[in-house]
Amino acid sequence: MITKRLLLSLARAGGLASVMPKGARAQHGAPPTHLMVGVGPGGVVDVVARMLAEELKDNSSFIIENRPGAGGRLVLGTLKNGPADGSMVLTPASPLVVFPHVYKRLGYDVLADFAPVTRVCSYSLLISVGPMVPRSVTTLADFVKWCIANPKQAAYGTPAAGSMLHFTGTILAREGGFEFTHVPYGGPNGIQDLIGGRIAAAIYPVGTTLPYVQSGNIRALAVTSAQRYRQLPEVATVGEAGFPALEVEEWLGIVVSAKTPPETVERLNAAIRAVVSGDRFARGIAKLAIEPAADSPGQFARLIKSDFDRWGPIVRTSGFSSED
Repeated sequence: MITKRLLLSLARAGGLASVMPKGARAQHGAPPTHLMVGVGPGGVVDVVARMLAEELKDNSSFIIENRPGAGGRLVLGTLKNGPADGSMVLTPASPLVVFPHVYKRLGYDVLADFAPVTRVCSYSLLISVGPMVPRSVTTLADFVKWCIANPKQAAYGTPAAGSMLHFTGTILAREGGFEFTHVPYGGPNGIQDLIGGRIAAAIYPVGTTLPYVQSGNIRALAVTSAQRYRQLPEVATVGEAGFPALEVEEWLGIVVSAKTPPETVERLNAAIRAVVSGDRFARGIAKLAIEPAADSPGQFARLIKSDFDRWGPIVRTSGFSSED
């Protein structure tokens, strides 16, 4: 089960507020590298950042900076306006590829202000239902039919409005031809409402919902990956369920200021890819139902542009926008 205790124990394994081994500082004679995350301590992004820093400590010294706020936009604005000194941000995909289509005043230009370094890991989403939905509903197609027949109850929860998870629900509604009301929870509380029968469905990362599926409190209908998840081998992919447009992969990746010298980007890429390819890092993030992923800077840049282009029409079609 992925619990707060597990997240905190993993975070402690990667150090506390900073990771600054004296040997590395003495060896390299350089100031510590700042690795920033747009969330508070203890969350998945923070834990992955600390695990990464712990594995990288032989190459450099690191300070983990938690800069929560604005759904991850604040930390990217800090990176854009800061010095090109090798400081990095570990960010989910949504602030880079979805938010530019949602927010009128974003504060950064994804394609101009940042230099992609590499992905670190990736994970899929799980579409699940709770006791409000009859047990006779066992597939995603069944659920769509139920939503059409019960429009007042057809609602789903996600961690946040304007996120990739939010718009995954709008894709399902478009593909199924029904109205699907979105309820943003600002975190994992949507799972509790799902279990309590106060909402029909939820779309959350696999790692968030996995323990509740395994305990039988909620039922998994489909995973948004191209292949079945090894932790849930009995759960169909969205492609197998007849909804291939719902294939969605969220990722965590490293970006630096666009002003960073190319040789620094390449050095960071090589060091991070070596860690991500290692067994110890892979075993650590597997506890969070996350898979390691790594790219060259060019590959990562192409992925960002591809995802950016994909989500623009989806956001526009949904009609959702934010005044922030």
